[in-house]
Amino acid sequence: MTTERLSTAATPPRIRRHVVLFMALSAALGTSTIYPMQPAVADVAESLGTAISTVGVALACGPVGYLLGLALLVPLVDRFPTGRVLALQFGVLGSALAVSAAVENVTMLGLVIGVVGACSAVGAGLSAVAGRLARPQRRATTLGVVTAGISVGILAGRIVGGWLTDEIGWRAMLLVFAACCGLVAVCCLVMLPSAPGASTGSTLSVLRSYPGLFRRHLTLRLAALRGALWFFAFCAVWAGLAVALAQPPHSYSAEQIGLFGLAGLSGVLATPFAGAWTDRVGARRVILPGLVLAGVAACVVGFNLGNTAAMLICLALFDAGLFAAQVANQSTVLAVDPAAPARFNSAYMLVYFVGGSLGTAFGAAAVDWFGWSATALAGTAAIALALVITVSNRDVRGPLGTNDVGVPPSPASIRS
Repeated sequence: MTTERLSTAATPPRIRRHVVLFMALSAALGTSTIYPMQPAVADVAESLGTAISTVGVALACGPVGYLLGLALLVPLVDRFPTGRVLALQFGVLGSALAVSAAVENVTMLGLVIGVVGACSAVGAGLSAVAGRLARPQRRATTLGVVTAGISVGILAGRIVGGWLTDEIGWRAMLLVFAACCGLVAVCCLVMLPSAPGASTGSTLSVLRSYPGLFRRHLTLRLAALRGALWFFAFCAVWAGLAVALAQPPHSYSAEQIGLFGLAGLSGVLATPFAGAWTDRVGARRVILPGLVLAGVAACVVGFNLGNTAAMLICLALFDAGLFAAQVANQSTVLAVDPAAPARFNSAYMLVYFVGGSLGTAFGAAAVDWFGWSATALAGTAAIALALVITVSNRDVRGPLGTNDVGVPPSPASIRS
C-alpha cells in the first residue's frame, strides 16, 4: 500500500491540449514584455526629457533582469505549486509594467524595467513545466508548441509594441500589456496544475548546483554550447539587419524594418512540427537539417540585401531552421531529469541567452565595422561551428527518461 501511494504521488498530472495552448500563449505574452519599449525609445526619451542613449541604457536593464530571472525564478516551478508560482510571477510582471507606464524619470524606469525583465523569464518556466508534465513519448511535441509561443513573443513584442505606441502612446501601450498579464495571472490559478515538482533544494543550493550540472552532464554541456552559438547567429543577423536597412541607400523607417520581422514570425510555424518529428526520429535528425537550412539561408541573405523577396524567403527559412533546432536541442535538456527539469532548463537558458546578448551587441556594431555581408557570414560561421559540434559528438540521448549513460536518474540526483 505504501509503495502504491508513493508511486501515485511521484506521477505528475498530465496536461491536456487546451492547457498546452494556454501555456504557449502565456509564454508568448510573458516573453514579449521585455521588447515592446524598444521601438518606442524615441517617444520615451521625449516624454521623459532625456537623451535616447540614456533611455537605451535603462532598457538594457531588461536583459540583465532576465538573466536573474532565469537563475532565481525559473527553478521555483520545481519547488512550489506550479499554478501559484506562475500566477504570482505574471501578477508582479503586470504590476511592474503598470508602474513603468507611470514613471517620470529614467532612473526609476531602469529599475522597473529590471523587474519586468526578471519576470519575463516566466516563458522559460512554462517550458520547464511543459517538459515535466508532458507524456515522455510526446515531450518534444509539447515543448514545440510552448517554444513556438516563446518565439512569437520574441519577434512580435517589438511589432505590437511599435504599433500600439503609434496608436495610443507608449504609456497606454504598457498598460495594455499589464492588463493582459493580470488576466493571465488569474487564468494560471485556474488552468495550470497545482502539483510541484520533485526538487526540494533552496534557491542558494540551486545556484550552487549549476556548475556541477554542466560538469556532470555531457548532454547539457553540448546543448548549451551549440544553442549559444546559433542564438548568437540569430541575434547578430537580426540586429545587424536593422542597422543595415536603416542606413543609405535603403534608409527604411522603423515601421518598414519591423515588417521584416513578419518573415521571421512565419518561421515559428516550424516549431510544432519539429517537436513532433523529434519525438519520432530523435533530436539529432532534427538539429542537423535545421542548422544546415539556417546556415545556407544566413549566407544567402548576406549577399541579397537589395532583393526584398529573397530576403523575406531566406529570413523565414533562417528562423524556421533555428527554431526547429532549438526545440530538439531543448528537449534533450529537459529529458536529463524529467521529474525536475527547471534547473537544467535554467542552466541551459543562461548560456543560451548570453550567446544571444553577445550576438546582439556584435551584430549592431559589425555592420558599421565590416559591412552587412561580413556580419551575415559571421552568423553563418557560428551556425557551422554548432553543426560541427553536433556531428562530432554523439550526445543524443538514449530512451526517454534516461541520463547520459542510459540509466534512469536516481532520487538523490533529483533532490540535489
